[in-house]
Amino acid sequence: MTDLVTLAELGGPLAAIGGAAYARHAHPAAYWSTVGLPLSVARLLASYSSTMDACGLTVEPSRWRALAVRATTRREIRPVPPRRGVIRPNSTGLRVRLRLAPGQEPADVAASAERLRHAWGVHAVYVQDVKPGVVELRLVGYDVLRKVRMPRRVDGGLLRVPVALREDATAFVRDYRAVPHELVLGATLSGKSMYLRHLVTGLAAQPVALVGLDCKRGVELAPFAPRLSALATDPDEAAELLPVLVKEMEDRYDLIKARQGIAPGTPDEEITSDVWGLPDSERPVPIVLFVDEVAELFLVATRKDEERRDEMVTQLIRLAQLGRAAGIYLEVCGQRFGAELGKGATMLRAQLTGRVCHRVNDEASAKMALGDIAPEAVDAACSIAPELPGLAVVGDTSGGWSRIRTPYLSLADAAATCRESAHLAPDVPALTPFRPYVPPVLVEASGTATVPRPVTE
Repeated sequence: MTDLVTLAELGGPLAAIGGAAYARHAHPAAYWSTVGLPLSVARLLASYSSTMDACGLTVEPSRWRALAVRATTRREIRPVPPRRGVIRPNSTGLRVRLRLAPGQEPADVAASAERLRHAWGVHAVYVQDVKPGVVELRLVGYDVLRKVRMPRRVDGGLLRVPVALREDATAFVRDYRAVPHELVLGATLSGKSMYLRHLVTGLAAQPVALVGLDCKRGVELAPFAPRLSALATDPDEAAELLPVLVKEMEDRYDLIKARQGIAPGTPDEEITSDVWGLPDSERPVPIVLFVDEVAELFLVATRKDEERRDEMVTQLIRLAQLGRAAGIYLEVCGQRFGAELGKGATMLRAQLTGRVCHRVNDEASAKMALGDIAPEAVDAACSIAPELPGLAVVGDTSGGWSRIRTPYLSLADAAATCRESAHLAPDVPALTPFRPYVPPVLVEASGTATVPRPVTE
């Protein structure tokens, strides 16, 4: 009888522990909000001073403070940790600001991030420099990249697309004004197409002309045809479209040049060196060029194909070098992108500031994308598992990098978004001959057939 009572008494706590363990694995967000957050806050408050001392982040107190302690108490004078601000919890972790002591720098705190993670029982700790003398600790409670949930509030705007989630639980925003051109690498089924879908659907609702080069017969970009202003589905069409884009770029430079020839006395704000300084009534719409599987533009079989390839590569390089000021931006995608593709490949890659590397088949491919950024980024890209599609390492030529993961977006939903926003496609007369044909869309039997927008065959 006593044994039965003991088992009954233990049943409740054991069930609670088992439920917590299951919730931590299956529903990490719910576990963090109910169990993980209170525990981590308690650990931080209870062990803050001792943890900072163990990490070497304390300093000797000032002379006045030491004198005050001696005069008012008999306590031992101990090293002082950085002054801690208010703890601000959220759905993925918590944030706290630290005021550094004289002589300390953010790198000192960043070097101890792994120790702080273990001391306070969180998934990861990230350090951000807020202002001189102040850093912010971002404590992430669980692996937010395992099941991606984008933040509810993300600062958007023209040519700014929240496309993925960073490992520190913040949104990765593709900003074409800040990083005009980008290279996206990834093996088959690595999530490269998902990244592209989010970019297209994010730009679909903006006054931006979308142009596609998809030499795989259009299988990747054709579903977005209602929103595209131009589409080339084979190298022959690409060879015709690229010169038109170069000519459009040159016309925009002529427009900028005409604005610069201003009479004396014109306000300084009206003098510009790119399209963004033009008045709204004169500014041409931005153009984003998506190049899917760029290697198809480089591959040749005959001498004639080689001449065509050289022309197309030269035009792409010109767009990458000069397109930013004319409001033309490049998004170049592929599985590999190195010197073995042929003449001009390395030069084109050097113009692509942004780099996104999904899972690749060999280390050399990761080095093509991230080797000139940081060796650690190459190692992180090579460690991406096949069962985590959409996971990637993103960086730019400034040297910064981080891991991101794109949320799932079906092709049907992306295509539907493009159909709904087809009327927002701006009119660029030079691109009209390359506008893809969009067949009528049939609805339910109670409805009628509709055409998204006029098209040209």
